[in-house]
Amino acid sequence: MSILIDKNTRLLVQGITGRDGGFHASKMMEYGTHVVGGTSPGKAGQDVNGVPVFNTVQDAVNETGANASIIFVPAPFAKDAMMEAAAAGVKLIICITEGVPTLDVVAAHDYIKKQGSYLLGPNCPGLISPDKSLVGIMPAKIFKQGGTGVISRSGTLTYEVVYNLTAKGMGQSTAIGVGGDPVVGLYYKELLTMFENDPETDSIALIGEIGGDAEEQAAEYIQRHITKPVAVFIAGQSAPPGKQMGHAGAIISSSGGTAAEKIAAFEKAGVPVAKEPSEIPGLLVRKR
Repeated sequence: MSILIDKNTRLLVQGITGRDGGFHASKMMEYGTHVVGGTSPGKAGQDVNGVPVFNTVQDAVNETGANASIIFVPAPFAKDAMMEAAAAGVKLIICITEGVPTLDVVAAHDYIKKQGSYLLGPNCPGLISPDKSLVGIMPAKIFKQGGTGVISRSGTLTYEVVYNLTAKGMGQSTAIGVGGDPVVGLYYKELLTMFENDPETDSIALIGEIGGDAEEQAAEYIQRHITKPVAVFIAGQSAPPGKQMGHAGAIISSSGGTAAEKIAAFEKAGVPVAKEPSEIPGLLVRKR
């Protein structure tokens, strides 16, 4: 099995007539994702590589039955795009767009939760359930179907960890990039619970980074609620305090957020922490 997306996912691409939206729609279709439509206001009736274009998400949902949406619109319009998808009844909304104002994300996320939908992102690479569905911008060729769930704040480190898992014959059930902004949608606790409840996920790789206290909360949650093997890598171990490293949320404040604090929290919870991403497969094998 997998979580969030599978062969039954019917995907809508918001911003499909733009450069990025059109390019990645084609890549997702090549992988086998069922892309059923796209939106671009004022361009209804057109198509992009055979995918019909609609003026609104509601029109697209009515015509295609889309149950997931991926957003490639510019940052100033991302809030409206996320909320429009939720208002139309789309259950899973993935926002790839980076640079979305934090207060826009707060408002959109609150509205999406009230509508009973899930948000992934913004500023994330999306997710993939190998051999089933790709919804995002991940390099599909490194992924292999299997039993390890992957949750990551870092896109590039996701790929490095997955490459090492695949090289060791350890496929993935679903790999998810949650995004590195200060405020995002689905995060560690929700996704850990989904993987715990997925009967075909047998282990979990978690990739964190400096900034905030989400990893510390995840460590406590794993200790209390997760029975499957978990291994962790924390990025930013050499980052100086007060300096943003990579993501907007990757900054050490005076109140915490250091790699050392996060590593200590996982070790206290009995979760092994890799010194290098390549160590993740071996740590998971030893935990089984």
